[in-house]
Amino acid sequence: MEISRESIFISSIRVFFNTFFAIIAVAVAVIPIIIISLIFSTPENHFNLKNKLEILPDLEGNTKILPMSTPCVLRVDIKGEIGKQQVTSEDIYYQLIESRKGRLKHNRVKAILLNVNSGGGHAIVSDIIYRNLISYKEKFNVPIYTYIEGVCASGGYYIACSSDKIYSTPLGMTGSVGVFFGPFFNFKKLMDKVGVNSKTISDGENKLTLNPFDTWTEDEGKYLQSITNYTYDTFLNIVASSRKIDKEKLINDYGAKVFNTKEALKIQYIDKVSSYNEALEDLLKEANIDTQKPYQVVTLKSKKAWLHPMLQSSKVSFKSFLKEYLITLIKN
Repeated sequence: MEISRESIFISSIRVFFNTFFAIIAVAVAVIPIIIISLIFSTPENHFNLKNKLEILPDLEGNTKILPMSTPCVLRVDIKGEIGKQQVTSEDIYYQLIESRKGRLKHNRVKAILLNVNSGGGHAIVSDIIYRNLISYKEKFNVPIYTYIEGVCASGGYYIACSSDKIYSTPLGMTGSVGVFFGPFFNFKKLMDKVGVNSKTISDGENKLTLNPFDTWTEDEGKYLQSITNYTYDTFLNIVASSRKIDKEKLINDYGAKVFNTKEALKIQYIDKVSSYNEALEDLLKEANIDTQKPYQVVTLKSKKAWLHPMLQSSKVSFKSFLKEYLITLIKN
């Protein structure tokens, strides 16, 4: 029995190390390829940049890399919840910064096309992105257009107000000019019913405002309403100024509703219902880019997002290896 146990142990160790070294061998083969591609993908040190340049189709569908003297339109995608994934203030900030570096240096970017499909998100992040776009537009004297390919609401519309014109797909939805803070829940009655108590040590007036485990007073969290009101008023002023809409109408008539394109066009939330290519063509004209001569449409994708599928694949492979190893160990 002792000999049998030893052979099982040795066999298990052998399976483990064979699989482990196989994974290492694959990694050793793949990593140099990734490094070489990163080095030669731009003339400058690629590792100083957070984003990878991607060529998008022009009006004719061309995606060929052209000389560094070719004018460009930078497409910035605002997709998903603002403040998460690749729509953080840092992500957009570095896209704008790096639109003047690498293959895009020497003032190649002549215009920005915001491609929006977002129902909103974090108010502060939306405001930072909006102000960074305004600053970029003023500093480099480039037009910014927005194309709504689905939803452009709340924080998404906040950001879109940085643009000179807003275009939308025929079935796009626009609006939701409003702000909310919460929701907040209170579990005190449930805790009393179950027989659970809680105690939190704190100092400072209002530090435990809206504590879900204590009884709320009538004025609980009242000061937070002033923060919400201030944020809402800032949003209103930006929409009223950028879209030339009366502020009282925004408050009393339109509220925080979302509108279809017909309604949005009527109340001046958008400028035109069109296709993506039509919006791009108008932007090219606004930027004085001759479509009869070479030009490019580009975007900057985070390297983290670019490597994510590879990392996910590695994670799945390791889980598969671990599962197979444990099955082998049990069988032996």
